[in-house]
Amino acid sequence: MAMAEEVELFGGWMSPFSRRVELGLKLKGIDYKYHEEDLKNKSDFLLTYNPIYKKVPVFLHNGNPISESLIILEYIDQVWNSLYPFFPQQNPYETAQARFWANYIDDKVLAATLKAAKSSKREEREKGLEETEETLKPLEKELQNKKFFGGNKIGIVDIVGTVIAYWIPAIEEAFGFELLTTKKFPKLTKWSEEIVNNSVVKQVLPPKSNLVAYLQTVLTTK
Repeated sequence: MAMAEEVELFGGWMSPFSRRVELGLKLKGIDYKYHEEDLKNKSDFLLTYNPIYKKVPVFLHNGNPISESLIILEYIDQVWNSLYPFFPQQNPYETAQARFWANYIDDKVLAATLKAAKSSKREEREKGLEETEETLKPLEKELQNKKFFGGNKIGIVDIVGTVIAYWIPAIEEAFGFELLTTKKFPKLTKWSEEIVNNSVVKQVLPPKSNLVAYLQTVLTTK
C-alpha cells in the first residue's frame, strides 16, 4: 500500500471518467475517500474545486484539486510512480503513443458513439454508427495480438478504454444497436471481455441495468 496521503475523489457512479480514476487508484493500491456527486444539484465543494468545468471527476491530493480524468491519471502515475505504472517506463515514444490513443478514445470513439445514440432520425443514427465503426478500426489494428493495449497488464489506454468495453455495450443495449461485434472487431471484443472480467476493474463498474436505464434517460433526444 502507498504511504498515507490525503486523497479524495469527487465523482459520479455513472461517469466513465470518474470510474477510470477510481480504477487507477485501485490498481496502484492508493487509499482514497470518495464523494458521490448529485450532478443535478452540484455541491459547493465541486463548484469550488472545479469552477471552470463544474463537473466530475475532481481529484484532491493534500488539498490541491485537479480536474479532467486524463490529467488526473497522469498526475497519479507521476506522484506514485513506483506503484503499478500506467505509462510505459523509460520509453518516451511509447509513452507518447499511449497518450495519443488515450485521447483518441475520448475525442473520437466516445464522441462518435454519443452522437449516434443522441440521433433521433434513423438515417442520422446509421450514419453515426458508421462513423463510430470507423473510429474503432484503428484501435482494432493497434491492439494487434496483445492481451491488453498495455501488453500483458492493464495500462493507461486500457484504463481509458473501459468506456469502450463497458459503457459502449451499455449504450448499445439502451438504444438497440450493435457496434462492438465479434465479426467486425474480434480483437477488441476479446480485449473487452478481458477488461470487464478483471477482478480490479469489476470493483469500479456500475451495475449494467442501472447504467442502461440512466443512459436511456439522459441520451434520449427531447
